[in-house]
Amino acid sequence: MAACKKNACQLKAWLGFLDESGFSQRPPIRATWAPRGQTPVLREPFNWQRLSAIGLILTTPAATRLRWLLAVHRGGIKAPQVARFLNALRRQRRKRVILLWDRLPAHRSGRVQRILRQYRPWLSVEWLPAYAPELNPVEPLWDHLDDTALANTPRDSLACLRRRIHAGVQRVRRRPALGRGFLKYTGLF
Repeated sequence: MAACKKNACQLKAWLGFLDESGFSQRPPIRATWAPRGQTPVLREPFNWQRLSAIGLILTTPAATRLRWLLAVHRGGIKAPQVARFLNALRRQRRKRVILLWDRLPAHRSGRVQRILRQYRPWLSVEWLPAYAPELNPVEPLWDHLDDTALANTPRDSLACLRRRIHAGVQRVRRRPALGRGFLKYTGLF
């Protein structure tokens, strides 16, 4: 990681950490309170559905500035969704980016590799070690959403779930100290 940070400083590039996660209409259950003798009851949809999200945190090598990007999709994350996300990233970021991500099969697909070759002057890729989610600062974002925005409240529709996910990420965007805490969690900053 030190070499990536050094290269980013030399190239005046941003570091981008990318990760994917899944969410369902069934809420993550967290501890709660209720008046004595009145146990809280959650009613969930019987046929619950899922959304998948691609999240990216962009930061300067010194972690002084942060940018969050999020794309939510119905179903799983495959090469077409990753390709669309990289195209959207290109439209939003003009400065050079060093992308750090895991070896998800969608990241290694031919379609995504063609896009990476096309964007080579602007985008370079570094692979995170296998089975090392603790090195990706987007992982704590998913945990934070489960503990706050999505906890204990089932969603009646996927549109409602999507709004809650976006609202949770918006709250993180408004609190830069929280995002820097996610970066420090990795031990890389």
